[in-house]
Amino acid sequence: MYFYTDEGVYRKSNHWGRVANCRWKLLSNENYKNQNIVIGYAKWCDFYPINSSEKLFFIEVDFDSKSAKLQPKIENSTNFLFTFSEAQKRIKQIHHLFKDDKWTTYFEGNAIEIRFKIISDFINSDKTLQEIKMFYK
Repeated sequence: MYFYTDEGVYRKSNHWGRVANCRWKLLSNENYKNQNIVIGYAKWCDFYPINSSEKLFFIEVDFDSKSAKLQPKIENSTNFLFTFSEAQKRIKQIHHLFKDDKWTTYFEGNAIEIRFKIISDFINSDKTLQEIKMFYK
């Protein structure tokens, strides 16, 4: 169910994620389980197009919390842009890089610095993760 206001839209649903051409992401506590009915709210200004062929998204990484998230393009920004699907794939790879440090043993230097350099290069270029890792070996 949808409830529309001048400022945004409320959605009451038991499933979240991609719906038609919209992608809903819940900011919830850890007790949330899919198939539970939840009411979410989004401001109209927070909607952006999901266009599979245009580079409209950048990846924001928080090295302290070891997280990465997709962000819509910001006007006059110098962020490196990706298509929606490419950004999603890269975020998945970044989460894997944060989850396990074993791969850093193949490089010389501090694991934290290696991870920072490789992830930074990965979100600021079209190079594959393998190409970037080979550069640092």
